[in-house]
Amino acid sequence: MARQVRRAFKYRFYPTVEQAAELSRTFGCVRLVYNKALEERTRAWCGEQRRISYVESSAALTHWKKTPELAFLAEVSCVPLQQALRHLQTAFSNFFAKRAAHPRFKSRKRSRASAEYTRSAFTWRDGHLTLAKMAEPLDVRWSRPLPEGAEPSTVTVSRDSANPRHERRDRARLARAQRELSRKAPGSANRDKARRRLARVHARIADRRRDFLHKLSTRLVRENQTVVIEDLTVGNLLKNRTLARAISDAAWRELRTMLEYKCAWYGRDLVVIDRWFPSSKLCGACGTVRAELPLDVREWTCGCGSLHDRDVNAARNILTAGLAVTACGDGVRPQRDTSRTGRSSAKQETQRATAGIPCL
Repeated sequence: MARQVRRAFKYRFYPTVEQAAELSRTFGCVRLVYNKALEERTRAWCGEQRRISYVESSAALTHWKKTPELAFLAEVSCVPLQQALRHLQTAFSNFFAKRAAHPRFKSRKRSRASAEYTRSAFTWRDGHLTLAKMAEPLDVRWSRPLPEGAEPSTVTVSRDSANPRHERRDRARLARAQRELSRKAPGSANRDKARRRLARVHARIADRRRDFLHKLSTRLVRENQTVVIEDLTVGNLLKNRTLARAISDAAWRELRTMLEYKCAWYGRDLVVIDRWFPSSKLCGACGTVRAELPLDVREWTCGCGSLHDRDVNAARNILTAGLAVTACGDGVRPQRDTSRTGRSSAKQETQRATAGIPCL
């Protein structure tokens, strides 16, 4: 039986004045409902050690709509409001299971403005998408077609405000927009305009990066049966001030995420090599592992006479180790044994893995 796979597709659309006003009201109501429900849950937990369920929050939402001060909540689609409560329920479930921190309140200026519509709150007909409370379909720019026969089950609408990465080509424009924003008086209309100009620069940078990563990851997955990457602790690498900007600009974590789900889509093998595998210090010719290899050393010569480019040698070792993992069905992490015998066996294991010798 074929397994159904849920995919997410992201498109840009340009709303009319009426649609933009309706979405703006919806965003505000979603944020208000989320924050008010969070406040009630926090008060119940901190004051009474009592947990409030989604059903109780939903009943409270119905009551809020009947009050004079919150009657405007009934003017927008009820589905995004209910979805906000469901997301809050998930956040608290993760909090109580100690998988995440306590949920935080949404800010009008700092939080992402978004609303989620389930199947009952939008119409999909002949390639046109119409949201609840709207008379006309959205002007969606279909940058790539949906799979044949596919129909959206959930639609999440978000306002593109800021995403600061991939900024090298727009660095001068970004710096100018930031300077202009810093000169404007807080709370003024000019500051709000400058903030929107800065957000557009950030959005342009994020769109360009995302487009590049999608094209790169799709090409790698389509052209190869096995994709091998190295497990990296990006957070630790960002502590290096020299490389932090370049690493953030490359968005390694986002590229890995794309490779993971696209390999699952296309039935490819994604092998992740352990971060302790000495890919840079290992000679791809004889298997000798150097004791030290400082970051500023970009080329080195092994005792066997082989001259290595640091990055090229590491890439080849990672590929060879990944193919060995595919054949052996296990990892290639050297054993951390401090004994002389342990060090010898670890070196032999590394050499066997990079030489492509099947594990026994």
